[in-house]
Amino acid sequence: MKLRRSMLFVPGNNPAIIKDAHIYKPDSIMFDLEDAIAITEKDSARFLLFNMIKKFSPLYKKEGIETVVRINSLDSEFGVQDLEFMVRAGVEVIRIPKTDTAKDVFDVEAHIERIEKEANIEVGTTKIIVAIESPLGALNALEIARSSSRLIGMAIGGEDYVTNLKTTRSPSGVELLMGRSMIVMAARACGISAIDSVYSDINNDEGFITEATMIKQMGFDGKSLIHPKQIELIHNVYRPEEKNIKKSLKIIEATELALAEGKGVFTVDGKMVDKPIIERAYHVINLAKAAGINLKELN
Repeated sequence: MKLRRSMLFVPGNNPAIIKDAHIYKPDSIMFDLEDAIAITEKDSARFLLFNMIKKFSPLYKKEGIETVVRINSLDSEFGVQDLEFMVRAGVEVIRIPKTDTAKDVFDVEAHIERIEKEANIEVGTTKIIVAIESPLGALNALEIARSSSRLIGMAIGGEDYVTNLKTTRSPSGVELLMGRSMIVMAARACGISAIDSVYSDINNDEGFITEATMIKQMGFDGKSLIHPKQIELIHNVYRPEEKNIKKSLKIIEATELALAEGKGVFTVDGKMVDKPIIERAYHVINLAKAAGINLKELN
C-alpha cells in the first residue's frame, strides 16, 4: 500500500502554490475545488487546475507524489463538471466530500467510468478517496469502504463531523474518538488507507504532534494537512525507531531464508513469526525508506 502519511491541502485557484507544492515532499497533494474556493471562482479554478495538472503531473509522478482533487458534491451544480475536467486532466485520485452512503460512491464512480471511456482512459485508472464528515457517514463506514474497487482510502473531515454532532473540537479530541474508530476499523477491514482530519492550529506544533501520535497509535496511515510546515512534523511521527527497524530487518531476512528452505514455521529471537508480524515488518521498512534512513548502516 502506498504511504499516505501526509496529504497536503492546496487551493485549486492558486497557480503559484500548485506549481511549487511538490518541493515540500508530501506523500499526496490534494487540490481543493470545494471549501477553499468561493462560488464565484468555481469555474475559473476548475479550468486553471485542469491545465496545471496536465502540465505538472509528470513532475509529481517523478517525485512520487500522489495527486488528489477534492471535488464539489454531486448535489451541487459544480460536482459533475469537476469530474469532467479532473478525470480528463489525468488526476490520480478523486476525493469525494461529505460521503454519507455507498450510493454517494456509486454515483461518482458511474461518472468517472463514463468519462474514462469517452476520453480513452483505461477504465479503473482514476481512484477514489471518500471523506466521512457526519455521524451518518461514520455509521455507514464499512458499507462505504466496501463500495468500490476504485476506493483506496477513507478520511475523516473533523470540522464538519463535530459540527454535525452539535459540538466543537477540543484539545483531547474526545468528540472525534467514535468517528475515528469506526473509520479506521472500516478501512483496515477492507484493506484501504485511513487518513485523519486536519489540525487547524498551525502555530501549535506540540498539539499537532500529540494528536498525530495518538492517531498513529489508533492505526491511521497519516493526516490531511493545511500547511507545509506540518509535513516534516507528521513524517517524524511516523519515522520508526532504530530498534524497530533492526528487528524488522531481522524478521524479513529470516522470512526470506525460511521461504528458500521451504519452512512454513520459524522463529526470530525465540518468538514465533506469523503473517501479521511479517506484514508489520515490511511496513516498518517502507516507513524507514520513506524517512530516508540508510538501512545498510543498520543491518
